[in-house]
Amino acid sequence: MQNNQRLHVAVIIGSTRRGRFAPTVAKWFASHAGRRQDMAVDVIDLAEAQFPAVLGDNPGSEVMAVSQQLAAADAFVIVTPEYNHSFPAPLKNAIDWHSREWHAKPVAFVSYGGRAGGLRAVEQLRQVFAELHAVTVRDTVSFHDVWTQFDSDGWPTSPDGCEAAAKSMLDQLTWWGYALREARAKCPYRF
Repeated sequence: MQNNQRLHVAVIIGSTRRGRFAPTVAKWFASHAGRRQDMAVDVIDLAEAQFPAVLGDNPGSEVMAVSQQLAAADAFVIVTPEYNHSFPAPLKNAIDWHSREWHAKPVAFVSYGGRAGGLRAVEQLRQVFAELHAVTVRDTVSFHDVWTQFDSDGWPTSPDGCEAAAKSMLDQLTWWGYALREARAKCPYRF
């Protein structure tokens, strides 16, 4: 597949805490997604882009770079933990700094945590992205008790289940990504 036909997918690491597990999960997922011939993967680590706490403040060059990456993306995958039955505040801040970048584009989720596997964070994020005119895909990759699911090198100890879930989710994301990219090209989204 030619590079300009591939779906440009931005994988966003939503946790910025010291000692976070997010880079481990994101590394596995980006590696898995990067093997597909129909997509090009770009990883955005929110810990590297310090978003101002106030939306009117002047954003730095790191924030502007993230804005450009989001605008260029055809689709998104949010890698998020669950903090106190929700998603991380820095992730919400990064989402709120943008608007049109999300419009008429699909969003998928890779979540992790304890027993709930981050799924409560995902359900709340679905509501946020609906308000931003984005389409969330049904299937999610979720790691329950995540600290027992990866080996010391950062790879899943039982890859069959999570790889099958990732394939299903990425197949849906790809379908929506191409469909919405074509629709935006034919009729720009202006709502």
